[in-house]
Amino acid sequence: MQLSGLRHGSRLLQLVEFPTAEFIDGSATNQDIQQFLEKHRKLVVKPAFYGGVGKKGKAGLVRVVSTLQEALQAKRDLFFAQHVYGNKTVTANGVTMEAFVPSDLEVYFSISSSSVHRGPVFTITPWGGVDIEELPAEKKAVVEIDPFIGINAFEITNALTDTGCPEAFISALVQHLPKLWELYDGYGLTTIELNPIRVQRKGNQVLPVACDVKASFDQDNPAWKRIGLPDALFQTETTAFEADINELRTYQGQSDVLEMNPNGSIIPFMFGGGANSAGTETLGEAAIFSSDFGGNPPYEKIYEISRIAFEHWYDKASMLLLIGGKANNTDIYVTFKGVFDALRDHVSKAGWKPLYVVIGRGGPNVVKGMFYAKDILDRLRFPYKVFGHDTSMILTLEYAKKVDEWWRAEGAEAYRKQIETQVRA
Repeated sequence: MQLSGLRHGSRLLQLVEFPTAEFIDGSATNQDIQQFLEKHRKLVVKPAFYGGVGKKGKAGLVRVVSTLQEALQAKRDLFFAQHVYGNKTVTANGVTMEAFVPSDLEVYFSISSSSVHRGPVFTITPWGGVDIEELPAEKKAVVEIDPFIGINAFEITNALTDTGCPEAFISALVQHLPKLWELYDGYGLTTIELNPIRVQRKGNQVLPVACDVKASFDQDNPAWKRIGLPDALFQTETTAFEADINELRTYQGQSDVLEMNPNGSIIPFMFGGGANSAGTETLGEAAIFSSDFGGNPPYEKIYEISRIAFEHWYDKASMLLLIGGKANNTDIYVTFKGVFDALRDHVSKAGWKPLYVVIGRGGPNVVKGMFYAKDILDRLRFPYKVFGHDTSMILTLEYAKKVDEWWRAEGAEAYRKQIETQVRA
């Protein structure tokens, strides 16, 4: 559960009275926009996305405008803008027009959980406005947070001093930044990131103003519900593959998928939460999707799941992987029969290609299921490797990933030539 931008992020920051840039949204009339321009002279127009979508500036999706005509053109261009973020293409759902905040300093600040420190940390730099990863170590500070104390003013002061922040701006930042711990600790957040915070001079006053915010929430912590954010904010775009699989949800058997990388090379049939976690982490970007098809699905359901997966990904994939632990109640024979019947039927329609198959599974009727898979794979002339429940799941996954790399580099083409030679003979 994530959000990005000021359209809803401003409500979050208002809970602790952290200053934010003024803005209007895409529903503003021409008159509203003109009045807003007269007040602020310049506006920053950004597309609004569901979820935590970043790197809009790098993609050229942030426009600074100074006239009504420029603002309207930016609104037309960005209202339904498409943006490639990670491995997905997402579509905007509106725009925000934010007051341009003149500033002599841009600050990056975030609070998140650290696996290194095994607890919360804050990261800060007075060289904000860019990706934090791009900065050298001496220009940013990562400081552990004692959850019983929160963020102390002297920790902010020391971190800003050490990273080269001009002294004139430190006091204002020290006054406001510790408030973000109250937000993080009290409303179920797992991450909050402000980048940039533009430090603005207003007469003799110095004021830090948040110009963009990203936040992630722990959906199992009900504290986030007290914020009053709309449920629609946390919806994500469903791909065609995900939508097709979701239609198969029934009381028996899991059919959970999340498309990870449409340019991946492995079709991963994962069975159980353990296989899902291990497979998603080990395979990385090689996995086309993350899945859990456990729970003893009936033949008809696993056949349909497999048919849909092959229709979407067979042409692009180089490997089919079936991975799971030792099942207690899932009939492995029924599961494998559904998967490999669907594979056989799809190959008869789509044609043969060199697809490597790796199986790692245990449970009731596993031997019968593996022999059924073997018979079909032999007839299809697909190479395969089969592991039982006594082989480590992680080792099986690592094996599959290494074989897939070799298969894509040279193995598939060599195997294709071998099969063609056998057929001609």
